[in-house]
Amino acid sequence: MADDLYKVLGVAKGARDDEIRRAYRRLAKELHPDVRPDDHAANERFKLVTAAYDILGDATKRRRYDDGEIDSQGEPVRTYARNGAGAGAGWPGGYGAGAGAGAGVGREPGVGDIFSDLFGRAARGSGPGFSLRGQDVRYTLEIDFLEAVGGAKKRVTMPEGGVLDLTVPEGVSDGQVLRLKGKGTPGLRGGDHGDALVEIHVRSHPKFKRLGSDILLDLPITIDEAVLGGKIEVNTVSGRVSLQIPKGTSSGRIFRLKGKGVRNSADGNVGDQLVTIRIVMPETVDDTLSYFLAEWRQKHAYDPGRD
Repeated sequence: MADDLYKVLGVAKGARDDEIRRAYRRLAKELHPDVRPDDHAANERFKLVTAAYDILGDATKRRRYDDGEIDSQGEPVRTYARNGAGAGAGWPGGYGAGAGAGAGVGREPGVGDIFSDLFGRAARGSGPGFSLRGQDVRYTLEIDFLEAVGGAKKRVTMPEGGVLDLTVPEGVSDGQVLRLKGKGTPGLRGGDHGDALVEIHVRSHPKFKRLGSDILLDLPITIDEAVLGGKIEVNTVSGRVSLQIPKGTSSGRIFRLKGKGVRNSADGNVGDQLVTIRIVMPETVDDTLSYFLAEWRQKHAYDPGRD
């Protein structure tokens, strides 16, 4: 290792602790093997800056290094006999075998802390022997509306050509992220694999819309169905069902089909389907219909509530 640890981190000897931490964070993010896996020179420099911060990032070790008690590798430079004890019994200033008992109190952040901060829960341990959790990888997966409602088995093609099989759960929503444990990049030095995070994008449906756990559907009916009523076949996300339309049903009336919505993955409850009636006039109004309605209006005129 270079003799001057301050030069290794690119800071002045009198640098504040926070300046040293910032310098190490910057270099670690730039040189980390996960970022530059095939760059041998960067990997070697990463080891140097990590070992340098292991000393300069610890207040006690830094003082001893500045005072010449330890070298750039953390090894003792000289011993000191005191109070009749044998050589090597203690260090100048009273730093002996028991002097470090409370060293953990109020300590500066170490290498392990910096890695935990930089890479989440990735790093464990400190110094040259740390293990690093693999990085998470992110993918997007576009699925059909009905696949989101009922669930599906899907396959994601990874950039390097591999495939990732996953189960899309029933009721997944647009923008939801599925986490596949251990399907990310391998860890460093025995660390755990990262996870695969798959963001779901749901294609729109030509007829159905979703509102929470409910399904919305506009149902077109004819003028005679609205007047006379009757049973009408209705599409739902789980198949066709029969809906009884009462006589005199107005456009905009909403019917609720219980349990025909989306299953909530959190509590298992199933929403409903809300069917909104839309009265559709015939493309051509013939003379028979016109005459009938004209005669009917003379005797049965009514206020539809426009005011």
